[in-house]
Amino acid sequence: MSLPLVLDCDPGTDDALALFLALASPELDVLAITVAGGNVGLDRTLPNALALRSLTGRDIPVYAGADRPLLGSFASATRVHGIDGLGGIALPLGRPAEQEHAADAIRRIVRTAKAPITLVGIAPVTNFALALMTEPSIAANVEQIVLMSGAWGEGNATPAAEFNAVSDPEALAVVLACGRPIVIATLEVATQALCTPQHLADMRASGVGRCLRAACDIQGSVPFSRRLGGTGAALYDPIALAWLVRPDLFTTRPAQVTMDLGPGPCRGRTVIDRWGRTDQPANATVLETIDAEGFFALLTERFNCLP
Repeated sequence: MSLPLVLDCDPGTDDALALFLALASPELDVLAITVAGGNVGLDRTLPNALALRSLTGRDIPVYAGADRPLLGSFASATRVHGIDGLGGIALPLGRPAEQEHAADAIRRIVRTAKAPITLVGIAPVTNFALALMTEPSIAANVEQIVLMSGAWGEGNATPAAEFNAVSDPEALAVVLACGRPIVIATLEVATQALCTPQHLADMRASGVGRCLRAACDIQGSVPFSRRLGGTGAALYDPIALAWLVRPDLFTTRPAQVTMDLGPGPCRGRTVIDRWGRTDQPANATVLETIDAEGFFALLTERFNCLP
C-alpha cells in the first residue's frame, strides 16, 4: 500500500529531482504538492513546480503557499539555483495552480484523510507551521513529518545554519514542537552523496526520457560546492524522499532537536543533541549515514520510470 503524503517544496534544483523521485515511486501516494518561497521567490517556485509536475504527466494538485517567513524578511539562494530557480533550464509551462492556499489545503487534506498523512518538507516549513498553528488538532492525523533541514555542525547559509532552517526558524520550531514523529535529513547526510560529473554522466547515459534529461540538465547547472571540496554538488532534497522509499540505505539516530531563535549569528541553527548531553528526550530521528551508490542507483532507476 502506498504511503499518502503531502510534499512541500520550493523548486529549486534539488527540489526538482526530489519531486521526480516522489512521483516516480509507487511506494508514495503524493496527494498534493504545496509550494513556498525559498530557493527563489514564490513567483518562480510556483511555476517551476507546475512545470515539473506537467513534465511527469501526473495530475496532482499544486497549491501556492507562503511567500515569506513567519517573521523577518525573505532571502533567496539564486547563487546556487539561478535567477529562475532551475539553473536556467527552460521547461514547458504547466497548467495553473489550485485556488486554495497551501496551508488551507494541508489542513483540509490531513483533517479529512481516512489514513494518517505523512508531511514531507524540503523547503522552509512555513506552510506546515501555518497549518499546525491555525488548526493544531490536525496533528493527530499526521503519521510523521520528514524534513530536509538543519545541520548538527556547520551551516551552508550561514556559519551556523542550514538554508531551509534559517529561512524560517520560527516555523521549524513550531513543527519540531508539534508532538508527531519527525525525521530529519541534515546537511551532513546529504554531503555523503555528492553528485559528481561521473554520476551525472552515468545517469544521462541510462535513458532518453524527458524527465531524466531535465533532471540531468538541471543538476548539471548547479555549481560545485567550495565547502565540500569542489568535486561535486550535494543532492539535499532527494535524500528525504529516498528515506521514505529505501530506508535500508540509511542509518539513523534519535536526538533532541531545538532551534536557536536569537537575533545573533547563530540564529536558525538546529541544536541537535546526538549524544544525549542535555538528558532531554529525543523528538526526532536524524539520518546519519547513507549508501551513496545505492542512492544514485535509486535515482537513476526511478527517473527512467518517468516519461
